[in-house]
Amino acid sequence: MKHIIGILGSPRQEWARIRDANTSIAGHYLQFLVWIALLPPLAWWFGASRIGWQIGERTIVLTSASAAQIMALFYLAILCCVGFLGYMIYWMAKTYDARNNDMAHGIGVAAYMCTPLFLTGLTGLYPILWLDMLLGTAAGAYTLYLLYIGIPIVYDMPRERGFLFASATVAVGLVLTVALLAATVILWEMGAMPVFTDA
Repeated sequence: MKHIIGILGSPRQEWARIRDANTSIAGHYLQFLVWIALLPPLAWWFGASRIGWQIGERTIVLTSASAAQIMALFYLAILCCVGFLGYMIYWMAKTYDARNNDMAHGIGVAAYMCTPLFLTGLTGLYPILWLDMLLGTAAGAYTLYLLYIGIPIVYDMPRERGFLFASATVAVGLVLTVALLAATVILWEMGAMPVFTDA
């Protein structure tokens, strides 16, 4: 958790610290990811089941049981997707002749670059669609910025090659997003569909 302020305020220096820390895969998960990944699901569970969305004169909320089921799956999806993206970063690093190439560095890049998205997940405490989309877009842009400056630093490579590596990582992230949407539809069909009610 000590890297959060640095990755948001002085990312170049923080990426170098993350690179030099030599944290294991379990370390990235246990010291950072399992905790910060809790923020969006917990915030959205509260916002979706207690506050809800204003639609005309009505306030629509998810039932507590439905929200809990969906947010538990959301949490697992975050952990699995970061792990998969980290593996793909590790796998692609060989193509780009990266130094410091091990699975732990890939997980570290995937986890820490997503910090703005995790923190923006707190907007779920009070769901307002236009605000959530605005802040989510800004967080997504900063996440891309972190990726593009982080890859060359963590893998000790020229910026030009790091740009290509980061662009390939973005492509993997987009494919992962589509796969996650497909998995969501399948899970809805298997019974994890949201159940709405009036507040």
